[in-house]
Amino acid sequence: MADPSSYRPKPGQIPDSPGVYKFRDEHRRVIYVGKAKSLRQRLANYFQPLASLHPRTATMVTTAASVEWTVVSTEVEALQLEYSWIKEYDPRFNVKYRDDKSYPYLAVTMNEEFPRVQVMRGHKKKGVRYFGPYAHAWAIRETVDLMLRVFPVRTCSAGVFRNAASAGRPCLLGYIGKCSAPCVGRVTPEEHRELAEEFSDFMAGRTGTYIRRLEKQMMLAAEDMEYEKAGRLRDDIEALRRAMEKSAVVLADATDADLIALAEDELEAAVQIFHVRGGRVRGQRGWVTDKVEAVDTAGLVEHALQQLYGEESGDAVPKEVLVPALPEDAEAVTAWLTGRRGSNVSLRIPQRGDKKDLMTTVARNAQQALLLHKTKRASDLTTRSRALEEIAEALDLESAPLRIECFDISHLQGEDVVASMVVFEDGLPRKSEYRRFQIKGFEGQDDVRSMHEVIGRRFRRYLAEKEKTGEWDPEGVVEDPEETGRPKRFAYPPQLVVVDGGQPQVAAARRALDELGIDDIAVCGLAKRLEEVWLPGDDDPVVLPRSSEGLYLLQRVRDTAHDFAIRYQRSKRTKRIRTSPLDEVPGLGDTRKRALIKHFGSVKRLRQATIEQICEVPGMGRKTAEAVVVALAQAAPAAPAVNTATGEIMEDDGGGTA
Repeated sequence: MADPSSYRPKPGQIPDSPGVYKFRDEHRRVIYVGKAKSLRQRLANYFQPLASLHPRTATMVTTAASVEWTVVSTEVEALQLEYSWIKEYDPRFNVKYRDDKSYPYLAVTMNEEFPRVQVMRGHKKKGVRYFGPYAHAWAIRETVDLMLRVFPVRTCSAGVFRNAASAGRPCLLGYIGKCSAPCVGRVTPEEHRELAEEFSDFMAGRTGTYIRRLEKQMMLAAEDMEYEKAGRLRDDIEALRRAMEKSAVVLADATDADLIALAEDELEAAVQIFHVRGGRVRGQRGWVTDKVEAVDTAGLVEHALQQLYGEESGDAVPKEVLVPALPEDAEAVTAWLTGRRGSNVSLRIPQRGDKKDLMTTVARNAQQALLLHKTKRASDLTTRSRALEEIAEALDLESAPLRIECFDISHLQGEDVVASMVVFEDGLPRKSEYRRFQIKGFEGQDDVRSMHEVIGRRFRRYLAEKEKTGEWDPEGVVEDPEETGRPKRFAYPPQLVVVDGGQPQVAAARRALDELGIDDIAVCGLAKRLEEVWLPGDDDPVVLPRSSEGLYLLQRVRDTAHDFAIRYQRSKRTKRIRTSPLDEVPGLGDTRKRALIKHFGSVKRLRQATIEQICEVPGMGRKTAEAVVVALAQAAPAAPAVNTATGEIMEDDGGGTA
């Protein structure tokens, strides 16, 4: 591990101008590439005290043994040079987006004498027009099959083309009218190329011209009583419309745009891109990447733009690129995209309308992709086994923690304080064992004290069940004959307790177990900010490797507990807001409360009613009516409910709940 001060450039050596810099390790391998408006200011940030650096940045500068830079004249040149160096050196500490699969494209080989329509994957070739990417190759073939009725372009391989030409007979597609058969001279090379150009124009979104032209030809054929020709044209129009329907219409017809959305956590980021051409979603792609460098959403967007358009040019770069956050050097990135396209490109965040709605859909896809990625990792048996072994090794446990319980505290500004307990067995969630707690021991906000209370209550129940049933049953099933005979959930002891938090929460959990005399259950905490694992009594955290399956499992357990606690806290808050003064009336059940609300329309109007008017409600006697009047008089009018999404005050006159 190198000391950054050993290779820090001397003051005045670094120029105060735009440029690109490289960090190299002791073997002269490039481990990080970055760009800057001012090399002097940016590089100075890397040579601060290690304690003030982000952990990933600190790891990089201590792995490096030297730094060098190249001065450029503009920020756009810096962006281009950074991209080319990342592609050339593949630095280990740079975020690198890699597709999780090779997406298929619909390609038209305009670089051949007789252009061919086919499915292509991999690197793009010069002189070939690409459309997509598509999620599945069969979707391309379905689209092509529909369009060959109108644009009978060659689809055969070079070998089949040569064989047909030497035999003087076209293939089956030539006989059924889905190929113009240039192999046997039915059309000239110029006529076939024109067909390929029309096919490409249609796929690029210029659809209205061809539909209108075919409709005009169909009407003329019908007027001339050429009904067979008119029928064929009608079928052609229907085929084109079916091909168009395979791409959802989402924006105005002239819209060419790419929408990029991100979903991220501390360790990974998922990217989703929707390609909109001619107002229709023509393709979709996405991938998940490790966050190997300290980078925010804007930085991830910049890396994604470099990955998407670094080797593209012309129409492959759309007129409009919509992103969730603008890169730090948005003007430079826009200028770079404009240079790649050859005309103006708009880079912006959608604020309203259809584009913002579609961006929400793209973001939802990114979130699902990240969740699916994590679920796949968690569902793999080998991966789960390795994760448990890594946790046992990192925490110095005697065996793998087959049962893990995680606790989290949730509240809203000190109100409705609740806690959650989630259970993972063999690395998978056991939802039937999840538990929820209300904090009863004190009022107000104190996460540490709340954690102590919850851990104490949970394990007092465990000791009570153990005492009731005798020694622990190795089968793990403790019957409760007084109730339903189902196992008592608190009777299962975990091998590991995880708390959401750092040193204070871990110390509180350990203290609660020690007070109960429990010393055979391990405790650790996972702090959100840096994903550090804390152990009781340790001054320094355990830092698991970024790619550790054990860290992924602990993170998933923690996040599950957090979500479960938030859902419970929200439900309590909603229930508290909806509480009615009628709940305090003795002997007034739900049926009669509903009858009162239905009769008067709201609690507000019921409060204005007389005893005689209340007695008119079926089932209401005078004594109960008097109790209702007293309860409503004693209760202060509730504050108006507020729609948290819109800020709208919801009037009580329109109805109420009992």
